[in-house]
Amino acid sequence: MGADPTGIVVGLGLPAEAATEWLDDLTDGFRDECDLVGASVVGGDITRCDLVVIGVTALGDLGGRAPVTRSGARPGDAVAVAGRLGHAAAGLALLDGGLSEPAELIDAHRRPRPPYARGPEAAALGATSMLDVSDGLLQDLGHLAKAGGIGIVLAPENFAVPAPLEEAARLLGADPLEWVLTGGDDHALAATFPEDVRLPSGWTVVGRVTEGEGVQVRGRKLEHGGWDHFRK
Repeated sequence: MGADPTGIVVGLGLPAEAATEWLDDLTDGFRDECDLVGASVVGGDITRCDLVVIGVTALGDLGGRAPVTRSGARPGDAVAVAGRLGHAAAGLALLDGGLSEPAELIDAHRRPRPPYARGPEAAALGATSMLDVSDGLLQDLGHLAKAGGIGIVLAPENFAVPAPLEEAARLLGADPLEWVLTGGDDHALAATFPEDVRLPSGWTVVGRVTEGEGVQVRGRKLEHGGWDHFRK
């Protein structure tokens, strides 16, 4: 929503026999990720549980700005993305195929690297709507379209497909653009901006907001294209 990260609160449920070494690694992971943005673990709770359950609440400071929600996109706005797209999905496909290369895609699946700084940057630039891409770009842009009562038209030729994705697609006989458009777990950012805003490097314009509804690619309106936890 455009806030600067300040801290996280962690709720942890653990079996009594949980390994100490695993807990040390978990704690180190929270610390290392918080260090990337100058935040820290500021509290939480722990309880005994039959399963390992972890709940994290992230806190941030808007600095007096209004939050950037999903619902503010307007026809004519540019649709832009920041961060990696399709890398985690390609890494998972490689693992499912019994492959270990390209290694950077395997790493991307195992540890996402969200573009944290781009959220506050987008807010300062006047982003009209924004969300993270966790369930696939098409699916998550669909949330922006629904919340704002608008349509989105994507230009596939604007998406850069890096060499590791091309290589993974060759090995698996897949279409790398499908990973880019529908793959989740990269935790990139997608935002809409007034058309006259000049975006800095790190943001790529991939489409436009239009009148209408839903998300279109090459003239096709797509209802699905990502992970939906409750879809039958």
